Amino acid sequence: MMRLRHPILSWLFVLPAAIGVFAFILLPVVVAFGLSLTNWEIVGSHDFIGLKNYEILFTGDALWNSLFVTLLFTLMSVPLGIALGLLLAIQLNKMFPGSTLFRVIVVIPWVCAPVAIGVVWKWIYQPTYGALNALLGTRIEWLSSHTLALPAVAFVAVWQAVGYNALFYQAGLQKIPPSIYEAAELDGAGSIRRFFAITLPLLNPTTFFVALTQMVASFQVFDTVYSLTGGGPGDSTQVIASLIYNEAFGAGRLGRAGAVAVILFVILAALSFIQQRFFSSRITYDMS
Repeated sequence: MMRLRHPILSWLFVLPAAIGVFAFILLPVVVAFGLSLTNWEIVGSHDFIGLKNYEILFTGDALWNSLFVTLLFTLMSVPLGIALGLLLAIQLNKMFPGSTLFRVIVVIPWVCAPVAIGVVWKWIYQPTYGALNALLGTRIEWLSSHTLALPAVAFVAVWQAVGYNALFYQAGLQKIPPSIYEAAELDGAGSIRRFFAITLPLLNPTTFFVALTQMVASFQVFDTVYSLTGGGPGDSTQVIASLIYNEAFGAGRLGRAGAVAVILFVILAALSFIQQRFFSSRITYDMS
């Protein structure tokens, strides 16, 4: 009887999380895939059309443009955000007057609502009365330029994510035993050598987590882009999440929006698998 009760109790403890995973992850994927096989519109027909939505997307320009813009946004924001987060964490790991307060301040952008941050930065980027142009003493159309709009949005994403990355990197740094650095210093290793030979390799688990979460977030970014540029000018900041929104609520094509969502899910699953394979042989968890 005791053997039967333990598995039941275990499943009861797991049940709330399992319900959450099913309701908010698995079920939406199934629903999106089902929608993608129809021409479902907000007002109108919703007939089964098979893979027609995928054919339209892959033979058109909108999907490829949004994928290209999203990839550029990811390349601009994720590596820089990770590098700056690591450098900030190294500084935060040193005890200095006011360090505790400073740690709280750098995390504030991450916990703020992306739409609120977008509104603030839209004012900062404002060409006539914006704080940035006033500081530079010139007029630059940051959000109206096809060339500058995406880097400007990516910079906001980096600014928002640095504190998040630094928080996890600091936790990783505190787990590295000081004795390892002391032994390396006795062997004549300088600070740069210790950083590349000890710190970076032992932070691989943290780097894997931060890189994975930031990559997923960058491919799903919407609030920041929507509040700053709305996907413009033209389609220069039309990320894939904006395409899903425009197809669903702009054009009223829920079926095609579902197809874009399924494509995004497949891309993220593939990239996550590639990252996992890359870091699997490079991660060290035992630091004893």
